[in-house]
Amino acid sequence: MTEPRRHPGSGVMPRGIAAVAAIAMLIGCGGSAMSPVPVPSSSASPEPSASPSAGPSSVDGMTLVWGDEFDEPAGSLPNPEHWRHALGDGTKESIAGWGNNELELYTNKPENAATDGEGNLVITARVAEPGLDCYYGPCKYTSARLLTDGLYELTYGRVEARIKVPSGVGLWPAFWMLGTNIGTVGWPNSGEIDIMENVGRQPERLYGTLHGPGYSGSNGYGKTIDLPAPIADDFHVFAVDWQEDRIVWTVDGTVYNTATPADVAPNDWAYNHPFYLLLNLAVGGNFGGAVSAETAFPASMVVDYVRVYQAPG
Repeated sequence: MTEPRRHPGSGVMPRGIAAVAAIAMLIGCGGSAMSPVPVPSSSASPEPSASPSAGPSSVDGMTLVWGDEFDEPAGSLPNPEHWRHALGDGTKESIAGWGNNELELYTNKPENAATDGEGNLVITARVAEPGLDCYYGPCKYTSARLLTDGLYELTYGRVEARIKVPSGVGLWPAFWMLGTNIGTVGWPNSGEIDIMENVGRQPERLYGTLHGPGYSGSNGYGKTIDLPAPIADDFHVFAVDWQEDRIVWTVDGTVYNTATPADVAPNDWAYNHPFYLLLNLAVGGNFGGAVSAETAFPASMVVDYVRVYQAPG
């Protein structure tokens, strides 16, 4: 996402535990203008707060160090040892609409984020019930935004999730990361790594973007890839392989973006320090765009798993 937004999406934001918590909840992803990549014809990190859940114990020489398989009974809230909730419409952080003029009110209710009993976390955007107030008046939608800030952080490794995004013009699902120093240096100096963003008006297009000092919001550094069918048609594995001075984006194993310090020069490379993870489903906003009357609610982002792998040492 882009600046401090909910995310900063194509747009804007900051975030972060006390100070970090406030700011942390604000930022967001944001797409930037990028040329799509064609799909090939074939297609010193802290210890984890809990033991990794099931999943391959190693991948490409890296070991599973943290993960969530969402195997709790149906209707369970996200594991509180792994995830915190960002709440509200951003107004308390003085960034109404999470910095992107988004329309959703984030809650910690199971109707907006809960396991389905089949090994998935379901983040659902719904038409808001009467009596909820947002910065623009009565709230139109509710949804959820989850983060590991204060619970788990990492520096380098493979970060991946298997996700089925919702379809509908005006929806904006994202899987992303923010620098843990956002509470002290602010956004975008903290750095933001958008592992996956999709907007409903571009059903086949996936965005992978960096937001940092001098290249944030609509000027973020990134690329897109157009899949052969709408992304919402099926689950996909979205990942970044993150090393010192190098980040590589893949979807279902296909590389579509690579970034190094030279790509953002003369601006600073803000990605050689700890980050935390975020998952959210926004509605509307500068990047999400207007919500179509044909977009069906409730609309759900289904997450099969989130996993972090790191090389020995």
